[in-house]
Amino acid sequence: MLRKKTSSNDVARIARVSQSTVSRVFSDSDAVRQKTRDKVLAAARKLGYAPNALARSLITRRTDIVGIVMADMTNPFYPTVLEKLTQRLQSTGRRALLFNVTPDRDVDDTLPLLLQYQVDAIIITSATISSEMTNECARRGTPVILFNRYVPGAEMSAVSCDNVAGGRLVADLFLNAGHTRLAYIAGRKNTSTNLDREKGFGERLRERGCPDWLYEPGEYTYESGFAAAQRLLARNDPPDAIFCANDIMAMGALDAARELAIKIPDALSIIGFDDIPAAGWPAYRLTTIQQPVDQMIEATLEMLDARIKDPDLAPVHRWIPGALIKRCSAKIRDAETTSHAK
Repeated sequence: MLRKKTSSNDVARIARVSQSTVSRVFSDSDAVRQKTRDKVLAAARKLGYAPNALARSLITRRTDIVGIVMADMTNPFYPTVLEKLTQRLQSTGRRALLFNVTPDRDVDDTLPLLLQYQVDAIIITSATISSEMTNECARRGTPVILFNRYVPGAEMSAVSCDNVAGGRLVADLFLNAGHTRLAYIAGRKNTSTNLDREKGFGERLRERGCPDWLYEPGEYTYESGFAAAQRLLARNDPPDAIFCANDIMAMGALDAARELAIKIPDALSIIGFDDIPAAGWPAYRLTTIQQPVDQMIEATLEMLDARIKDPDLAPVHRWIPGALIKRCSAKIRDAETTSHAK
């Protein structure tokens, strides 16, 4: 025989308060005196009572749940983002519902299921949403915010590192250090992060009279960075500086160079992008462009709050500058290190 669930009315009877007082205590209302709060919590513990968040959402029409969609959990950058983002959401009284999009599926296939959970908003990172699904979310009044990417021409709010500026900074660092044979190892094609990093790098090189550089495709993975570096370093005219579109590829490139006994950074400079925790490990000490993750998260939550209150707000794009993290994998003139150094 199933035991009847304890209700807020049972707690109210034991604590000798009204049911509405019990509700206010569990909604973190400051309007309840501490003495009354303590009585209610003691009664709840005695009865084994816990409030029903789903039932409360039917009344408030808010679930306090934010859906997070990720499609590249093997990239070490995104678990770091997920940890910080969920902690920050929890600090605001919200909970995160994570949907991991597998490589054989599209984000548009996942969002209808996510919307069934009546989430208050959706944050999409390392994945791309179509304009049709954006319109469907808008019709439902569910704000969508893109994190660390954007879709050109789409009516969606987005927060991203200024990847173009980061690419330009790397070009300047290489040229100022006297490098002449430059190379770029690309990330996953058609992603805004890769396109913008490549754009900034290439534009700045051309502006400074360097119209040619080497190029190898990659997939934002260690293996693709290792293989791309092998191809570059096997050339008759190998590069003396490589910009990798993210850190994990740069770590692969460093290991490929070590296998060939190439001295880093004397004979070859390598710079990554992201500043994942492993970039600072003694085995790598990778010079990189740090993504301002904390600032990006704060900007995302500001957008989220504003759009939950007013779903009709116009889309906003925020690009936040990254910072140079100088370590040991690249030759950099001291006069150039005006940003954060570690």
